[in-house]
Amino acid sequence: MLNVGIIGLGRMGRLHMMNCSHVDDIKIIAAADASKKALNKAKKVGIRNLYSDYHDLLEHRRNLDAVIITLPNFMHFESIRLALESGLHVFTEKPLAITVDECRGIERLVQKSGRKLMIGHNFRFVDAIEKMKDATEKGHIGTIEVINIEEVINGPFSHPAVPVPVSDWWFDPKKSGGGALLDIGYHLIDLFRFFVGDSKILFSSLDYKFNLLVEDGAIVILGCSNSSAKGIINAGWWQKTVFPRFNFRLILHGNAGYISSDDLIPKNPYVHAAKEGTKNLFRRVVGRKIRPLSYTYFYESYYKELNHFFDCIKNDLNPEISANDGLKTVELIEEAYKASDKNSFK
Repeated sequence: MLNVGIIGLGRMGRLHMMNCSHVDDIKIIAAADASKKALNKAKKVGIRNLYSDYHDLLEHRRNLDAVIITLPNFMHFESIRLALESGLHVFTEKPLAITVDECRGIERLVQKSGRKLMIGHNFRFVDAIEKMKDATEKGHIGTIEVINIEEVINGPFSHPAVPVPVSDWWFDPKKSGGGALLDIGYHLIDLFRFFVGDSKILFSSLDYKFNLLVEDGAIVILGCSNSSAKGIINAGWWQKTVFPRFNFRLILHGNAGYISSDDLIPKNPYVHAAKEGTKNLFRRVVGRKIRPLSYTYFYESYYKELNHFFDCIKNDLNPEISANDGLKTVELIEEAYKASDKNSFK
């Protein structure tokens, strides 16, 4: 049994808390959040050790094996550092940190501590992406030449049935590290690296449709360091879509064919949700393990990534997404911000 603490009980923290309840041999024994309302929700699901300051959680870590960190971007470095120095394994939401120097510092700490660290690059665990990766490794489309990746959504402006205020840190570059490029483009750049390896920035242009201090859109062109492959990234916060509609796609163009994620995801999200909900009900009835969030399709990746992280701890394996992956992605994003100053069409 692994004892786990959750630091940060916002939307992602609550999602990870729910997913942990479906992972074998995992028990959440502690949680930290500045919000009393959030802590009360954790108490209702049986978490006994509750803290308004995550430093106190780490101080009373005696029975903890790992922590899940879902704090605002600017708090990542310090919280990850303290968790690793406390001898805990760490799962953190992206970005690893908001600067290259902080990411390098975390990578050194991971090596020194001997603990496992994994970053939430959940798109790698989406069923369609896994199938596309398998197909390319088997040579189904030949050599990859061009990759188109895009995600245009509400960003921090998205809300549930009852709208809630957007936290100020999202729009402060010193706290967020950036806007749509760091938030959404981070995943897309990581996916390019996932398929072709080490990369470089060829072009970058940022949009400021909302006149914020951070960008709400980004177009980035990437090149592979070891081949002729190019990647075109389109990330934006400016589209008022409502989930389960999800404006994301990845298209791989090879010299022997192509694959599009649009051909692999459910055609009708509502029909898919009904089918998966029925399957999970059947699984419960016959005593089989359910597939958490499978009815949402894309959100199941959050469960799969956590399951992988805990499996790595139990079996002393290296997580698929390392501190170096986070570092490489933030390096490219910093390059893209610098390149946008020269290429911006503002």
